[in-house]
Amino acid sequence: MARAEGVTDAAAGKRWRDLKKRAISAAILGPGALLCIWLGALPFTVLMAVAMAGLVWEWVHLCGLRSRELPGVAVPLAVFVACGFAVFQLTALALLALVVGSAATWASTRWIRRRDGAPAPAVWLASGVLYIGLAGISLIELRHDNDAGRANVLFLISVVWASDIGAYMVGRVVGGPKLAPSISPGKTWSGAVGGLLCCMLVGALTAAWATPYRDDMLKAAMIAALLGIATQAGDLLESGFKRHFNVKDSSALIPGHGGVLDRLDGLIAAAPIAALIAMGVGYGVVLWR
Repeated sequence: MARAEGVTDAAAGKRWRDLKKRAISAAILGPGALLCIWLGALPFTVLMAVAMAGLVWEWVHLCGLRSRELPGVAVPLAVFVACGFAVFQLTALALLALVVGSAATWASTRWIRRRDGAPAPAVWLASGVLYIGLAGISLIELRHDNDAGRANVLFLISVVWASDIGAYMVGRVVGGPKLAPSISPGKTWSGAVGGLLCCMLVGALTAAWATPYRDDMLKAAMIAALLGIATQAGDLLESGFKRHFNVKDSSALIPGHGGVLDRLDGLIAAAPIAALIAMGVGYGVVLWR
């Protein structure tokens, strides 16, 4: 009996062993990110520059290259040029720069080999430009809306965080059948449902706090559900990337979370969806109106 209880306690301890590190990292990084969002477009742009730098560095290293040498340097160069156009609200040029930069990255990588003599992964490097750059442009465009930008980005961030936290907590408490065992063995259907319900609740509450239109809470919950699905899809997509590159984490930059890609995978997927919704509702209008 004592042995069974010991095994159960050990399993429970293993299940929650990364919770402390996750909580400390979130307590340190979360308030700073929220402050940058709240203060305005300039602080948020600085935050985005730091995040993009971490993302492209990790992506290039996942591909087995260095971001300060060809062809790896093509990824940060293309992403930062595209995001630079977005900062000055030149969206069409930003998207064009992203496509051209991705193509140029692919072309320049075709004739360069890695240090170990193996061919450089041209398709993966070029895909990273689009994957990271599109999220960066979307987030910049969202926040640079002077009338609704703050509320929209706070809504998006809140929904993504709620999805991640809800999926983590419910998945570990309830457990059950695996969501996609061949891609990410730790994710469960219970966690996916818990994350979705959590993000819908937080989305509705955030909308009620951000605007006086309480009748929009149901619509906000539906928008949050869409963004929550994108968040979980982004999480699975990044898990697939790591499985391809045979790594557990994208890096060790954030204790308890792994790397910047591990922490922002859901946001990277949800941000373009939020930007498209913002385009649909119009400038100066919150996503749930």
